[in-house]
Parts: sequence; structure tokens; C-alpha cells
Amino acid sequence: MPKYIEVALNLPLDKVFQYKLTGTEKYKPELGKRVFIDFRNRTMVGYIVELKDESNIPNVKPILNVIDEEPVFDSNMLKLAEWIKDYYVCSLGEALDAMIPSILKKGKTESKSRINEPLYNNNEIFRDKARVPNEEQNNVLLDIKNCIDRAAHEIFLLHGVTGSGKTEIYLQAMEHVLNKGKSGIILVPEISLTPQTVGCFVARFGEKVAVFHSKMLESVRFNEWKRIKRGEARVVVGPRSAVFSPFDNIGLIVIDEEHEPSYKQEDAPRYHARDVAIKRGEFYSAPVILGSATPSIESYHKAITSEYRLIELTQRATEKDLPPVKIVDMRMEFATRIGKEIISKVLEVAITKVIKQKEQALIFINRRGYATFLNCKKCGYVVKCKRCAVPMVFHINGEELLCHYCNYKINPPLTCPSCASDSVRYKGTGTEKVEKELIKLFPGVNIERMDSDTMSKRGSHEKILNDFKEHKIDIIVGTQMIAKGLDFPKVTLVGVVAADANLNLPDFRASERTFNLITQVAGRAGRGNRSGEVIVQTYTPEHYAINLSAKHDYHKFFDMELNARRELGFPPFSRLVKILIRARNEAMCENNSVLLTQKFQEHLKDVEIIGPAPAPVSKLRGYFRWNIIIKIKKTSVTSNKDIKIILENFKKNAGVIVTADVDPINM
Repeated sequence: MPKYIEVALNLPLDKVFQYKLTGTEKYKPELGKRVFIDFRNRTMVGYIVELKDESNIPNVKPILNVIDEEPVFDSNMLKLAEWIKDYYVCSLGEALDAMIPSILKKGKTESKSRINEPLYNNNEIFRDKARVPNEEQNNVLLDIKNCIDRAAHEIFLLHGVTGSGKTEIYLQAMEHVLNKGKSGIILVPEISLTPQTVGCFVARFGEKVAVFHSKMLESVRFNEWKRIKRGEARVVVGPRSAVFSPFDNIGLIVIDEEHEPSYKQEDAPRYHARDVAIKRGEFYSAPVILGSATPSIESYHKAITSEYRLIELTQRATEKDLPPVKIVDMRMEFATRIGKEIISKVLEVAITKVIKQKEQALIFINRRGYATFLNCKKCGYVVKCKRCAVPMVFHINGEELLCHYCNYKINPPLTCPSCASDSVRYKGTGTEKVEKELIKLFPGVNIERMDSDTMSKRGSHEKILNDFKEHKIDIIVGTQMIAKGLDFPKVTLVGVVAADANLNLPDFRASERTFNLITQVAGRAGRGNRSGEVIVQTYTPEHYAINLSAKHDYHKFFDMELNARRELGFPPFSRLVKILIRARNEAMCENNSVLLTQKFQEHLKDVEIIGPAPAPVSKLRGYFRWNIIIKIKKTSVTSNKDIKIILENFKKNAGVIVTADVDPINM
């Protein structure tokens, strides 16, 4: 029996800590088990990552106890954590901690739920049989099933237009995996926003399906984790954290809507679930399917350069054409219809027709609130959050100005805080203003809003979508949550308000995000027997992201975007690492950013360093923020480990926080 163990802790310290075994532990120490240890006079949960017979460290502390009878992590999961540690510039303990439910992180082994809530929260689940695939679907399935049969690790990029039946491909491929006695993982961008996807898998596979999502109680999530661990559940549907489901016999991993930014974790470890899934598939010799109507530029580039295997669905499963898209130039609307510029005449007429024909509409605007800022016409002052360098958004329901970053609230001022004039005016448009405008234009029509303000209660997503399905609602106004995974046969109109809202953001992905959102939300129209129509309102109709989304032309968009990325040297032609420096003292933040940049310039070879410069949101929750962007060329010898060593040796001032984000989604 070993005499010592090495333990990883959930701390931003890239080292493991040695402890002595006493022989009186409750359970036998093994790799992957949790232990209680004393660390700097407090009891912490650690993870055993090595067993040792000897130690060269004096006065090694004894462990307090071994928590688990069986290991929480198998050897493949420990190997995956090592990869995450090295690639995403974090500690091994941070990587392991991200892989398990909150209850296990606290050192518990059991949890009882006081609320007996239904797991799937959908009273219309019924058992469903596989549909007969069309020719395109059948060819795709043959390729995937052949790979499953060979237990080969291949990465498929399934590029299928909206409504082409990608979900049916996932279902039939997963059925093939289950028939082989193996298990599978389906990742979706945000499970609480896509109950229809859950419904599809539960309808096909019943109690074999385990579900994770952010609105579930901790105890319910833990019970699902235990069902997977015991082998009772063999298919997991969930958001990014579901990639760590405790299977030991994975046969397939699917990442639906692989382009979605929500697959990137914003806190340490800042992993991307797509890339972790690919690595996990490699360890288990399992195929990985990346599915999207609008694949990320990086993924599609890997597919056409044969790093991934490209499979395509070019037609809707119903054999109907994609809906026609009409672009409305709001500059003309603004010039000719004073005071009516939120809903264009074209969109107003289209909604009237939909209501008359007893059909339904989705109206999309990717901004919450009523007005996006409050400013003074006389002196130009804009009311900003005192803790964040961002304008505060007016919410009419609470009659308050709200910071969307830190939730700081104030009552709207009646006079300008700067010049005391009464010339303060509300500017910009959000979901609340669009909803109010539609209620005014269409009295008596059932209109509901779907954004994070209205969807905060548990079960609220399912309720509004069930009401919409039963046609108790005629129009839903919503943010990007209505762009994902919704399939309602009576939706014949999709309206996009302020389509160019994100185009001018200081981010090289702004065009890609605009194209993706318009294409995805447009795909919600005309999915049933009735034809659909999409109306896109914009002030920049000539922009290629907008006019190519109107043509459903992903390939032309990809070519144009790839050329722009090539000229600028951005991914996929380089890798990016964003270094964020934060401090409550502005001068200290800037000084440390300059010093750290000098260290990178001295020690990193063949890289381009952009900055240091204030971050796009230069102050957040009371912290000043500066960015350094390291652009690593494909041929560069610099690695993430090199960056990690520099960060570990950098002598920063007390109160300064430095974090690294590898392959950042937000700049």
C-alpha cells in the first residue's frame, strides 16, 4: 500500500500537494478519489492524482480522510484534466473541479431533494420511432454508423441547412451506439432554452436519457450524475458541462449548433466544450459529430482542409425550400415614416397577414430592455453604471435603469446629472419597446416576450413554448434564445429588428455572429406545411453578412470572411490567447499591463502582441481592465506552456489579477 498521495486542489496554483496516509482512512486511497485535507489551516476537498511509496519532503501532513468508496474520475478523465490544464493555462485542480457536480465539490456523497420536481418538465413526452431517412440523410448515416462500427475516432462536421433533419441524424446514430452496448453525449447550447431537443431524445430513448441544465436543482443534477455513473442512463443531453458525464464506454459525442459562443466557459478553466469533446472522443476511440447550419469559420476551414470530415445536408427534410428573405432598408423608413421606425411598414403588413390567416410570428431583437441608453440632448451626457464603463439600460416594467453586467439599478434621472437640463431622452430599442409597439399596433393579439428578464423562473421556458405550441400566443418577441432549436409548424413569419446591432462591435467575429444569428432565426420560419417568410430590418443592407444571410449562402459568406481573416492574420490562420489584467486602481492596472507585455516580448518567439490596451469594457464591477492579445502563428514554436511559465514568474502588484483565455470567444 502506498504511503503518500499527491493531491490537486481547486486553486489557481499549477502544482500538486503531498500528504501522508495514516492507514486509518475510511476507504482505500486510489487515483481519482476525493480526500479531505488540511490546507493552510482550513479543510479542503482534494483529488488524488498520484500514489507514492516515498517522499523527499520533510514534515508531510497526514490526510484527514478518503471520501469515496469508488473513484470519481477514471484514468481517461484524469488524462483529459491534464490536457485541459496544459492547453487552457489553468491548474489541474481547477480542471478536475469543473468536471463534477457542485455537491461533490463540497465533499458530500449524498443529497436529498426537498422538491420532487419532474425531470423532463414536459407533459407531452411520448415514445417515438425512427423516421425513414431521405437519400441525403441515409448517406450521412451510413458514414457515421460505419465509423461507430469500427470504433474509430473521426470528427464529422455535419453542415445542414436549417430544417434539414440534423436531429434525426443524431437520434439514429445514437440508437446505433446503444445497440452496440455503448453510451453517448449530446451537447446543446443551453438546455433550458431547447426543451424540444430534450423532448426528441426522451421520446426516442425514454429513461435511458439523463438531462442536465442550469435551472435544475443541485440535488436533481447530482441524482442524474449518479444515474450515469451507475450505468442506468446511457444518453446524456446537456450544455457544455455535460461533456464531462461519467461514462466509461463512450461510443459517440454530438455537439449540436457547434458554432454557439455558449460552449466557451468564461471562468477558469476557460475551456471550449467542442474542443474538449473532440479530445475526449480521441481518448475513447469514438466519433464526434459537430452539427450546424452555420459552422464556425474555424471548424469549416478544418473540414475543407481535411482535418475534419465534411458531410452536408443541402435540403430541408420536408423537401420545401428555405423561406424567402426580404431586406428592409431602415434609412428609407426613417426618412419617410417619422416616429414609426421600430416596426417597418413591410413588417407591419406581414404581421397583419399572419394574424388574419391564424398563423404565428417570431420577432427577433438581440437587446433586452426598453431603451438601450439615456442621454442628454443638450450636453451629450450618457448615464453609465458607476461600477462598469457601460451605459445603463432603461427597463420600463421596473421603471429603472439597469446595468446588464453587474445588475446595479437606479431610478432614471428627470434632469441631466451633468448640466441639470431637462433634455434627457431615451434612445435605442430593446425587446420591451418592440413588445409595446406591437401591442399598440395589434390590439387584442396575444403577444409575449421571451428574454432573460421574463424567463428567470424555473419552468418559464417550457410554459411559454407549450403555450405557443397550443397557439395561445400569436407573436413571441425575443432575444437570441428564440433563434435556437425551435420548431413550430404554424410559424410562417420571422421578423428581425436591428439586424446590424452587433456589426460595429470591436470584435473580429462580429460579421460571423451577425450572419449566424440571422440565418438561424430565419430558419424558424416555414418548417411545417405552410410557406414561410423572413423580413430583416437593417441600416446597413449592403453589408455582406446581411445580404448573404438573406440568400442563405453560407459558402459565399465563408469565402469572404476567410479572406478577411487571412488578411488580418486572425483564426483560423493563427491562435489567440487573451491576457486580461484587472485592478481596482487604474494606474496600477495599466503599469502591470505594460510590464507584462515587455515580458512577453522578451521571451516569446514568432508571435504578434497586440496591446496592451483598455478592454472593450474598460471597467467591470469596480475593476479596471486591460487586454494583451497574443497572436500565435500556425508555424510558431511558442506554446501555451510558454505563456503559462511567464505568467507564473511575473511579479505583479498586490491587488492585480491576471487571467489567460486561450481561444477567446469575446475580445
